[in-house]
Amino acid sequence: MSSEKMPTISAVEATAPGQLGLLWSSGQRVDLDLSGWLDDKALVPLRQAEIFEAVQVGDWGHSLTWPGDIEIGADSLWLESLSVLRREDARRFLEWRLKHGLSLNQTADALGLSRRMVAYYSSGGHAVPRHVMPACLGWETDGAREFVS
Repeated sequence: MSSEKMPTISAVEATAPGQLGLLWSSGQRVDLDLSGWLDDKALVPLRQAEIFEAVQVGDWGHSLTWPGDIEIGADSLWLESLSVLRREDARRFLEWRLKHGLSLNQTADALGLSRRMVAYYSSGGHAVPRHVMPACLGWETDGAREFVS
């Protein structure tokens, strides 16, 4: 996996009702329990075993798809995977980045980091240092976000 990009999904298999095995472009294999997600109105059809088991990797690994035009984005699944991998630091950092719609370059500029380190933190490739999340919160409150283009 390039450290500059968000991981994509290489392979998927339904392992049990509501459960998937995912292989990420980083080489990591993660077992996800999505049964709690199936309460969402758009995902209720996935409660049917034959539909859930028909899961496929979407175009270029950026999503999972099922019959009936049901789709879950790789970004959401990657966040869940980070939790399973016990990388809550990376999950919090990436959630903050996505919440504000910041690119790698914009995040680097906003926090005074290199683009490469932002990519490492977002992918879970490196631990997020303790001082980074307070800097993220400071960016939110001091109006600095107005200067990021």
